[in-house]
Amino acid sequence: MNGNKKSSGEIADTLRERIRAGELKAGERLPTQAVLAETYGVERGTVREALRALQADGLLTHVSKGSPPRVAGSRPDPGRSRAARVVLSSYLAEAFREPDVRIDAVCFTAETLLWAIGEVCRLVAQGDVRPDTVEVRCLLPGPGVALPYPVPVPADDEPALRQRIDQRIKRQITNQMEVMASLAQMMAGYGIDAKVVFRALPFVPSVKQYVLNGTLVLQGNYRVGLRPYEVAPGAGEIQVMDVSGFASSLFEFRRDRGGQDEALVDDTRKCFEALWELCPPRSTLGS
Repeated sequence: MNGNKKSSGEIADTLRERIRAGELKAGERLPTQAVLAETYGVERGTVREALRALQADGLLTHVSKGSPPRVAGSRPDPGRSRAARVVLSSYLAEAFREPDVRIDAVCFTAETLLWAIGEVCRLVAQGDVRPDTVEVRCLLPGPGVALPYPVPVPADDEPALRQRIDQRIKRQITNQMEVMASLAQMMAGYGIDAKVVFRALPFVPSVKQYVLNGTLVLQGNYRVGLRPYEVAPGAGEIQVMDVSGFASSLFEFRRDRGGQDEALVDDTRKCFEALWELCPPRSTLGS
């Protein structure tokens, strides 16, 4: 053993600097706790304290007695207000480092999810991530659901205008589904068994939720605001009250943190599974 024993804080500082310097890269597994204890000449309990400190900082994932921890993917501080598409793509990059990937989503439209998966597909094409399987299950408002947004401001009682807006948003959702199908086919071209499945919600969710590999939950409220809206090309703009998924803040909850995080992840998974079983199929798109 190394005779120069270190405290858990010193071990954490050493590993933290190695991670930040890029010596330990995102997705890479650290040595086992036994090896680290031998390296630093300390007991395993001291090593566990250091690893848990790094996990609390968001630098490590999968900290447990059973398997070596993994360096977390580069991602924003979940406590900060950041564009949802940027946050989600960072977390998907982390999720795609596992051999079997499952993304469960509940959302108003698939806009943010589509953008984020497109970013991860770029990493797949570059060879940075290459899982064996990818399954995306997405719950979206069904075709017969009346959409509460966008709403003309001031309120317009003209049914034809509201109907045109509703139809346009539903066409956008359908287009997003088709593009996600093409992304699944692109992943199949790299030997990944990829599948995207949609089911129809009987309502419009006010919160967007993502469950990544059953161990991490991201969720945030849709933000309502005023913005200009073009009902049809060349038809001019009107003011509408609308929600912006891209402007939403997402907050993370990790099961391996235990406590309330673990309870929320487990409860969100159960709620998603219950909704999934109750909702009718919308379409299945895959390789």
